[in-house]
Amino acid sequence: MSTIKIRAKESKGIVTVKALMKHPMETGQRTNKKTGDKFPAHFIQEVVGKANGEEVITVHWGPAVSKNPYLTFAYSGSKGDKLELTWLDNQGNTDSQISEVK
Repeated sequence: MSTIKIRAKESKGIVTVKALMKHPMETGQRTNKKTGDKFPAHFIQEVVGKANGEEVITVHWGPAVSKNPYLTFAYSGSKGDKLELTWLDNQGNTDSQISEVK
């Protein structure tokens, strides 16, 4: 099951993309009240968006981004574009989702 939900809609040659990513986005600063240890940092570092295989956006994030981040962006495109969104976190985990522009 993918951790990414994408909605992409075209209007007048501009595609607006809305994406929700399910991820804990742990900063590494929070303390476990039971053990006193800090929770290890676990956050998305990079998000890449491609339309028909061509990169349209690259986002670099740090630990200050909230849990389950929401990303919206726009690019010049058309209905039927194959949109792929991929994230990579600081622990080497990755996920990807492909959607068609409506």
